[in-house]
This record gives sequence, structure tokens and C-alpha cells, in this order.
Amino acid sequence: MATIKEIAEKAGVSLATVSRVLNYDDTLNVSDTTKKRIFEIAQEMEYVTTKNRKSKKVLYQVCIVKGYSEKEELEDTYYLSIRLSVEKALKEENIDYVVMAKDELISEKLRTADGVLAIGVFSNKEVENLKTFNSDIIFVDSDPDDEDFDCVVISMRKVVNKVLSYLISLGHNEIGYIGGIDSFNGEEEKYIDYRERWFREYMKEKGTLNENYVKVGSFTPSSGYELMKKILDSGDFPRAFFVANDSMAIGAYRAVMEKGLVIPDDISIIGCNDISTAQFIVPPLTTVKINTNYIGETAVELLVERIKSGRKASKKIVLPTSLVVRESCKSIL
Repeated sequence: MATIKEIAEKAGVSLATVSRVLNYDDTLNVSDTTKKRIFEIAQEMEYVTTKNRKSKKVLYQVCIVKGYSEKEELEDTYYLSIRLSVEKALKEENIDYVVMAKDELISEKLRTADGVLAIGVFSNKEVENLKTFNSDIIFVDSDPDDEDFDCVVISMRKVVNKVLSYLISLGHNEIGYIGGIDSFNGEEEKYIDYRERWFREYMKEKGTLNENYVKVGSFTPSSGYELMKKILDSGDFPRAFFVANDSMAIGAYRAVMEKGLVIPDDISIIGCNDISTAQFIVPPLTTVKINTNYIGETAVELLVERIKSGRKASKKIVLPTSLVVRESCKSIL
């Protein structure tokens, strides 16, 4: 069993930093990459907090299956935040867990686990594969077609309605969309993001959908930059954009500035997720806040309830979101 000192030495950080990270101190100013490294080293070295050492024995053994790679977690820290919130909730409930990637499943651990928390988007084939190992699965931040599973999700339709209603209230009738699409290695299946789907529906109903203003790539800052640049270089672009996530919005900011335009005087931008850096870019980004801590807590509560009760009927929990208005949008009325 590792000590904080051993973890600090391996991670190359101070004892205080390790202690505060493992205790989920939100006031600590340290990068998500460093946090991730500390958590992974702690798990690898089987670190147990003093509180948990003194508490009752471990209640359950569960598996966390990541739907996103390490690179994707670092490019969009929203995914990382959800996983860390799940891990925090499990630790607080004194539940032991193991983390694995969806393309590197450990079948023995999945079969013997009391339950599985699957974080992110999974193809139908991947869902069926997980189902062969364990029937007590909670899908976190996704809603598979198979209704046998519990899930914790956000209503993207309400997210889109909040964003577009706000932009329209500022006088923006022509609105662009920059988003991404999830594809699965070695499979034909692709997952169309609900933000794009509801954006198209909303704008069609208003009679203002312009396909030239809709660009889709991957959910990364570089893709946000390239897609925004492509629209701006065309010379025909709207004065407002909804960008599918904050990481893409950061890339879009760069493209706008390189074009010699000013946010929000020339172009208004709204992101989604409210990652930690959204409030610190210039100007601070207006975005939709998705409470990742609440997602993690709810998913773990749902799994524990399912395990304890032996419930077979599935539950779907839809969590609320809120529009965080900062300085990246401007009225043109």
C-alpha cells in the first residue's frame, strides 16, 4: 500500500499537491494533466486514504469503462472531469474500482464486478459486447438504444434551446454551428451529436438554417480552429456561433482573432460544458454549464441502488443545465 510521499516522488510533485489532489481540493491551481497523473499513480500503487483505512470494509467492486482515450480526455477536459467525479463518488462510498479503456477490456474483472460505469459514447457493437460480461451497467453521459440499461444524461435539446433562444434575444437570426462527430475504430457506425441534430431542427423551424454555416469535424481545439477558419475564409459568415464544446470554442477564438475580427463586437460565440478554462480566456466564454460532479454522484447512486435492490427495470435520469452568460456575446439590436 503506497504512501503520499511515494506517490509524490513518482509524480515529481510536492506532498501537499498530492494530498490536495487526492482529497479533491477544488481551490488547488494545478493542471488537469498533473491531476490525472497523480490519480493514475495512486491507483497503480493501490493508495488508500487514511479515512478509508479506518472505515468499514469495501462494499463493492466495480469497473469504470472509459469511452474516450487519454488523448481525448486531455484535449477536452470535460470527459476527464466526469471520470474524476465518478471516482470521487466511489471513494466516498468506500467502493473499490478499476479503470479500463473500452478497447482494452479485462473480461475477468468485468464478469466478477458488482457493476459497471460506462463513461462516454459507445457504439451498438460495443454496448452488446459489454452486455455479455455484465448486466448491471450504468451509462454515464450517453443513452444507448438498448433500453435494458440505466443512464445519466443531459437534455441536449434543452441545451440547444437555451443557447439559440439567448442568441436570438440579442438580435441574431443567422447563427452558425461548429461541432463534432464520434466515430468508432474499425466500424461503419457513427454517432451524430444531439447538439447538431437539435440545432438543425430548431433553425429549420425558424426558417433560418443555412447549411454553409454548419461545419462538423472532431471535438478538439484544432478542429474548432480549422472549421471556423473555413467559414470565415469563405467571406460569407453569420455574426453568431454555437460551438459544441468549450475546447472547440477555444480553437474558434484563435481563427476569429487571426482574421482580424473581434469577439463579441464582430462575432458572438457560445460554447458548451463550462470547462475550467472557459472563464479565463479573453473574452470569458459564455457557455452552458454541465455539472460534472453531479453527474458522477448520480451515476454512483444509481449503480448502488441497482446493486442493492436487484432491480432489473432500467432508469433514465436527465440532469439540468444552466446558461452561464459571460462576455463573448453581444446584442446587435
